Amino acid sequence: MGDPRGFLTTSRQDWPRRPVGERVRDWDEVYVPGALLPIISKQADRCMDCGIPFCHDACPLGNLIPEWNDLVSREDWRAASDRLHATNNFPEFTGRLCPAPCEAGCVLAINQPAVTIKNVEVAIADRAWSDGFAPPRPPDRLSGRTVAVIGSGPTGLAAAQQLTRAGHTVAVYEKDDRIGGLMRYGIPEFKMEKHHLERRVEQMRAEGTKFRTSTAVGRDVGAADLRSRYDAVVLAVGATAWRDLPVPGRELAGVHQAMEYLPLANRVREGDLESSPMSAAGKHVVIVGGGDTGADCLGTAVREGAASVTQLDIYAQPGEERDEDSDPWPTYPKIYRLSAAHEEARDLESAPAADADARLFAASTLRFTGDADGHVRELHVVEVDAGRRPLPGSERTLPADLVLLALGFSGPDREDGLVDQLGLALDPRGTITRDVDFATNVPGVYAAGDAARGQSLIVWAIAEGRAVAAAVDRRLTGTTQLPAPIGPYDRPLIV
Repeated sequence: MGDPRGFLTTSRQDWPRRPVGERVRDWDEVYVPGALLPIISKQADRCMDCGIPFCHDACPLGNLIPEWNDLVSREDWRAASDRLHATNNFPEFTGRLCPAPCEAGCVLAINQPAVTIKNVEVAIADRAWSDGFAPPRPPDRLSGRTVAVIGSGPTGLAAAQQLTRAGHTVAVYEKDDRIGGLMRYGIPEFKMEKHHLERRVEQMRAEGTKFRTSTAVGRDVGAADLRSRYDAVVLAVGATAWRDLPVPGRELAGVHQAMEYLPLANRVREGDLESSPMSAAGKHVVIVGGGDTGADCLGTAVREGAASVTQLDIYAQPGEERDEDSDPWPTYPKIYRLSAAHEEARDLESAPAADADARLFAASTLRFTGDADGHVRELHVVEVDAGRRPLPGSERTLPADLVLLALGFSGPDREDGLVDQLGLALDPRGTITRDVDFATNVPGVYAAGDAARGQSLIVWAIAEGRAVAAAVDRRLTGTTQLPAPIGPYDRPLIV
């Protein structure tokens, strides 16, 4: 411990965000550049070096959190980078995008604000790049074995990097024109600037990983043919089959899926489009769904200049403090959180009808109504109780020129034909089945990430990629030195 009394003498201090009025006029990351390093060593001092670090169990990657907290408190950045990269291929991604279940499991969080684990992590990652502590690590020799990884999200990239470093020849197939999956076209620039992603991709190229973009396996390349060309195939295609909302008026123009809307805004930032054909500029926007994807739509619509933006959440507004009966420590608590996008909407008063910030809680969509041209103009919503039953007399109408459905995903998209061409078995949820070694019912084909686990967090995606790489390496060589942080049936700690 850098300071044995740090948790008693130092208060929690988060990475400050830029003023709302400034950041909504651009697409840069919301945090004040350079404001983290001056505070982070003292924040790392708050780590208690507790005898049983529950943060380890809360994080599926098994990050060595107390160790790199201590090293940061001593400003030994190289050693901290080594400890961090020992368990996490992409800490600059998780440090920006993960909701930090590790902080929920922090022992200090029993009766104080948790250690700023996520901020320490991103500080180490960024310092590693700036100081040259993250060079390419090509293998000493090649195994002569080949592996195809289908999908370039965090699971696919983690699996590919681990297998490449183990000496296998790895090719990553991505149906989009750029590498990154949802990190590229789903996550807005203000949450993670894409140069962080580009930097890792270039590192992987230097290590020997091959990338095949604009190639949809099952459509552009036959799935069975691809399987015959490689010693193993890893399916990391994600869970991109979005859930819909079958209510009257769903067919009206202007009602879209969130993942139809967000990629267009990201393509504008990439320079592919001058403006988004689905832009929220000047429109009354309603987002159906209270999760992170909905918040991403919210921040994007605010930056595009929406006339108003309201987000509907079917759950009741949670309290400010953990409910020890329903969410005891160290589980991830259901509490009221103010994301950067919600803070922006609150300060700009983007949703006058909302309960808090831009959200309307305990709200269920009844129907959409439109104009004579068949374009949506109103959304009819009703308040619901804890059992999602409508409360009499609570119906209200919201103006809506653009409705975005952010209701989550049910499993891999089957339109490309990959699942059917390989004859993959699916479970009742629509996800790919696998055994204890991540192997599907098709010999030599493995499944990892959201495609098999179901929609989850980026830390689980990276952990899945690392674990499936170990399983594939063992199958190809008879043994493995690669770590396997989780098994296919492991789940987050819940009550």
